[in-house]
Amino acid sequence: MIMIVPLSTMKPGERGVVVNILKGELARQRLTSIGIVPGATVQVLESYPWGPVIISTGGVRVAVGKGLASGVMVRKL
Repeated sequence: MIMIVPLSTMKPGERGVVVNILKGELARQRLTSIGIVPGATVQVLESYPWGPVIISTGGVRVAVGKGLASGVMVRKL
């Protein structure tokens, strides 16, 4: 069963492939600049209830705010 969920709801240790970004153009540009693009594999390293989601993508560790992460749709692996 394919599960597509917002990046913001994933737990530490979970991995997935970005399938879509449901945010505006500025948000898309910001996410693209840090390697979060459709087809990219991401792994959640840490997730805070009221803070950022720390992920690894392309060998780089980045922090993404919850609001931004809520618009990144990921297919769980």
